[in-house]
Amino acid sequence: MNSLIAFLFSYSIGIFLVTTTISASGGGNETDYKALLKFKSMITHDPNEALSSWNASFHFCDWSGVICGKKHRRVIGLVLISQGLQGSLSPHVGNLSFLRMFSLTNNSFQGTIPHELGRLFRLRFLYLRFNKFNGVIPTNLSGCSDMERLRLHHNKLAGSIPKEISFLSKLILFRVYDNKLTGGIPAFLGNITSMISFSASGNPLGGSIPDTLGNWKSLTVLQLGACNLSGTIPHSIFNLSLLTYFSLGENQLTGSLPSAIGAMLPNLQFLQLRDNRLTGPLPPSISNSSKLQLLEVNNNNFRGKLTIDFAKLKDIYFLNFGNNVYRFKEADDMKFIDTMKNCSKLKVLQLYNCKFQGVLPTSIDNQFTGKIPSTIGQLQKLQVAVLSKNQFSGPIPDAIGNISLLSKLWLSFNRLEWHIPSSMGNCHHLLDLLLNNNQLSGTIPKQLLQLSSLTIRLDLSQNNLFGSLPTEVGDLKMLTSLDLSDNNLTGHIPSSLGGCTSLSFLSLKGNLFQGTIPSSLTSMRGVSTLDLSHNNLSGQIPRFLERFILLEYVNLSFNDFEGEVPVLLVFANASAFYVLGNSRLCGGLAELGLPKCKEITQKHKKRVLELVIVILIVSTLFTVLCLVYVWCKKRKCQPSRSPSRAERFIKVSYGQLLKATNGFSKANLIGEGGFSSVYKGIFDHGHRFIAIKVLHLQNRGAHKSFIAECEAWRSIRHRNLLKIITSCSSVDFQGNDFKALVYEFMSNGSLHDWLHSSASTSTLNLLQRITILLDAASALDYLHNHCLPTIIHCDLKPSNILLDDDMVAHVGDFGLARFLGTNSNQNSTSGIRGTIGYTPPEYGVGSEMTSSGDVYSFGILLLEVMTGKRPTDDIFNEGLSLHKFAQMALPDYVNDVIDDDLLKFLQDDAIATQSTLEYAKKIKECLSSTVKLGVSCSMESPPQRTNIKNVVHELQRILDMLQ
Repeated sequence: MNSLIAFLFSYSIGIFLVTTTISASGGGNETDYKALLKFKSMITHDPNEALSSWNASFHFCDWSGVICGKKHRRVIGLVLISQGLQGSLSPHVGNLSFLRMFSLTNNSFQGTIPHELGRLFRLRFLYLRFNKFNGVIPTNLSGCSDMERLRLHHNKLAGSIPKEISFLSKLILFRVYDNKLTGGIPAFLGNITSMISFSASGNPLGGSIPDTLGNWKSLTVLQLGACNLSGTIPHSIFNLSLLTYFSLGENQLTGSLPSAIGAMLPNLQFLQLRDNRLTGPLPPSISNSSKLQLLEVNNNNFRGKLTIDFAKLKDIYFLNFGNNVYRFKEADDMKFIDTMKNCSKLKVLQLYNCKFQGVLPTSIDNQFTGKIPSTIGQLQKLQVAVLSKNQFSGPIPDAIGNISLLSKLWLSFNRLEWHIPSSMGNCHHLLDLLLNNNQLSGTIPKQLLQLSSLTIRLDLSQNNLFGSLPTEVGDLKMLTSLDLSDNNLTGHIPSSLGGCTSLSFLSLKGNLFQGTIPSSLTSMRGVSTLDLSHNNLSGQIPRFLERFILLEYVNLSFNDFEGEVPVLLVFANASAFYVLGNSRLCGGLAELGLPKCKEITQKHKKRVLELVIVILIVSTLFTVLCLVYVWCKKRKCQPSRSPSRAERFIKVSYGQLLKATNGFSKANLIGEGGFSSVYKGIFDHGHRFIAIKVLHLQNRGAHKSFIAECEAWRSIRHRNLLKIITSCSSVDFQGNDFKALVYEFMSNGSLHDWLHSSASTSTLNLLQRITILLDAASALDYLHNHCLPTIIHCDLKPSNILLDDDMVAHVGDFGLARFLGTNSNQNSTSGIRGTIGYTPPEYGVGSEMTSSGDVYSFGILLLEVMTGKRPTDDIFNEGLSLHKFAQMALPDYVNDVIDDDLLKFLQDDAIATQSTLEYAKKIKECLSSTVKLGVSCSMESPPQRTNIKNVVHELQRILDMLQ
């Protein structure tokens, strides 16, 4: 059966237009020919010109999408998938009496399904899914006596499932999910004993599950989720021993599960019973369903002790028991977790609101002992190694430097000793290194400090390290957190430390550092936590700390500082800084209880005198500038045409923007979202087009979005970022708050428009697509690696990629942007985190926003550009995603997933230029490399995603290959 389907699909996709002229009726049946023309006549829109070959110049057997039998030359297949066809389905299709396969999957057909289809007694496969058909399911489909697979899902069909469907005695697959069907699940369906797969989820069917479905002894898939079902689950259903996919979620089902469910359903892989009213205990026999991969029973009324033995469920990856009551008032309520030791594929375990009691099983915490084996160095592809909170002892093996792809290494809270191996300097992808709370000694190897890849953390605290801090520490320019506390480090704090300009956390406490705080640290303006306590530091507290606006915590206690304590910014809050144990300090806040400072020293007098001189010079210059301005105004001087900063951020009023958009008319509306509407406008005085983004302040989160975007635009500038002209924060003529952002107008619209808009009459060629992707990747690289602080976009998608006159891409919309290492716009576990389909999976479980999340969004965007499919397309369900869709095509079937428009363009270009075989191979390599890059960026696990710098390099390589 599957081989026949594969043959028919392969045959239909592989049809190539030949240029021989054959009479349309000379070699085939006139009835088929006329029926096909009638079919074409009711197509109102054919954006891909799928039917362009349907004319007298070709025999109808050579028409695109038409498959004929070899002997009698009659139409046996009509396959037009994902062609964007619009119109109604002609009843004359019923005249194609030899038709065996009919597929219009993923188009925009509307109207009713013609009852004439019931004449097709040879029809075996009818696929009308993903269209807009309405009306009822025709009763006389029963005339299709050979029907095996009937797919009508994702339409707007109403009414009930007709009794006549039960006459299709060969039917093995029936899918009608996501329609508007009512009238319950008919008992007569149980008469179709050949049924293997039945899916009716997402219909307001109502009623109960008929006992007769137990007649489907060959059934493997039963999907009845969100069908408004009530009553109990018939016992006969649990006798369907071949069931692999069993979904009844989101109904109002009651009753309990049979105690022997696992033995009765040994082949189960997916069991979804969530959001019902089921009661009783969860049967321990579920462990007998040893193939189980997903179990969802959350939001029910299950009670009693959870005693499932998970040791047998080695393939399980998703478990959700949330919002039930498994309390048994015993100390070992959670002992079942001990049985999960062999569940190596488990990714999600949800136990929220289960009211467990007792202690947490020790099996959750590892207690490994002994040495870390040197053979760990043979794990050449290892990227993440988390061995923290164990009892490892002995040295860190030198062989760890052989793991060149390692990005995260956590060895904290063990009993490791000896020195830090200098071979770690070979781990050029290392982002996060935790060696804290061990017994390491020796000096800090300079090779480790030369790892420019270290951007997240370097924590060597709570060890026995000694010697000076190497000057190479200044090479960690992108490091966010550095903790060297509680060691035996000596010498001066190196001035090179000021090179760590991305630090937000710095702790050197509990060492033996001496001397003054180097003035070079003034460059670390992003630091929010600074702890230099318990050292031998001396001199005065640097005044530049008063200028660190992001500084929230300072601890300078137990040193030998002297002089006056500052009083500005962080030093104005007595609970935010500590200076205990510095007996020679004076002044500061009254709460400190320090003595008043003595009369100003000569040094201080000199500083005050210098300050007065500076103030006098500045005030004199200001006066001169004012006089020049007045003189220019009187002389009616014209402003310079050079684009000064003042010109770039000109002030505009609500009235000016109202006039520029003709009263914010719908004719000028070019885009709309949840937080804003974007209008095209023109400034009278400049005669240049602008884009005006008006915030919907009545919508929750819009004001926060405006602030976030303003903060982002204030500190970034790049050729591939949308250029902002100014902003407006005012009130409208009715006194309502009004906020808007004004941008340079992008004449070629958004990338989304080029990919998906029906109004677009042309398509992007391969060179343009790769160039646009490179532009977007370059913008991300700038935001992630060249901004201080690092900026996370959080909402990368085609509609936020704008194209100028020269088709150069500009990334815009920073309404959800986050700044790493600052207290502004901090990440949270709630609120908007991007757009569905482009948001990385870890955000959905509350993980912090990171640059890796942007890379995931970029990967999805890249795959959308290359395949022409949105990540939310209807075809992506039942476990299939855009990522998997592309991944399955690698490496040999990439052409099967490439956008049809792009393939047609490449084919036409190859014919026009009479390209060589070498050229074709080069194009195929470019397509394969690009799709592979998109897949690597959109991996589910963040550490597995490609670094954005490597993305830029790879796209540049592909672009060079094309040029």
